[in-house]
Amino acid sequence: MKKIITIASYLFIFLLGITTLFPFVYMLLASLMSYSEVTSIPPTLIPKNFQWANYAEVFEKAPFLRYFINTVIVSLATTVATVLTSIFAAFALSSLKFRFKGLVVGVMVSLLMVPYESIIFTNYNTIAQLGLLDTYTALIIPFLTSIFYIYYLMGYLKGIPDTYYKAAKIDGASDLEFIWRILVPMSKPALVTVAILTFISSWNSFLWPLLVTNSSDLRLLNNGLSAFATESGSDVQLQMAAATITVVPILIIYLIFRKEIIRGVAKNGIKG
Repeated sequence: MKKIITIASYLFIFLLGITTLFPFVYMLLASLMSYSEVTSIPPTLIPKNFQWANYAEVFEKAPFLRYFINTVIVSLATTVATVLTSIFAAFALSSLKFRFKGLVVGVMVSLLMVPYESIIFTNYNTIAQLGLLDTYTALIIPFLTSIFYIYYLMGYLKGIPDTYYKAAKIDGASDLEFIWRILVPMSKPALVTVAILTFISSWNSFLWPLLVTNSSDLRLLNNGLSAFATESGSDVQLQMAAATITVVPILIIYLIFRKEIIRGVAKNGIKG
């Protein structure tokens, strides 16, 4: 009976994996098909001749290289800023003692319950009043920090014994030196997790860039993909190629760092 349950479990996982991966695999294959193959009924699963020219045609019809550069700039800026602000804030909330610390943490936790959509237009009005619309600054400023990642790192850092901080202070180290030389190396899995998830979130952003940018020179990949899907009309194979250009880089990043993400989420600090 136990063997049957094990086989059934593996079969279920296999079917679930196929169901999850099939859309991505088909997207990749469809991007290399001709128009007649991608629109055929029943659908063609494997192209007879791989149409690599589809990708060249996508770059000819839309400035996807520009979209890619914009997305990399915004994603890297928000990732670096989020990691820095999160580690500093988490250190203060986990190691330092100050008045109303409990109140600050309580307010942060309550803010986690506020849906992003409820404040997006407030952020838009602020950016508009500052005259920052249609700039890189507008794409980056609202995402310089994250309450969720501050709270996540705070929980992680609380698992690190206070003796490290006390020993560092006895040796004459400043708080900044303690963070850089001791805290950062010891919390590397959590910081890598924050960095990767922030980068992925920024890469996949759609609504905010759509609101604050009007120029095609500042479009991010997802906004460029949406515009291209409208402009390319019935060229489904080109739409699939454009979608592949948008999705594959972030999938590669996730596959490379998936172990670090799992380690950072699973490990809750260092028990002393």
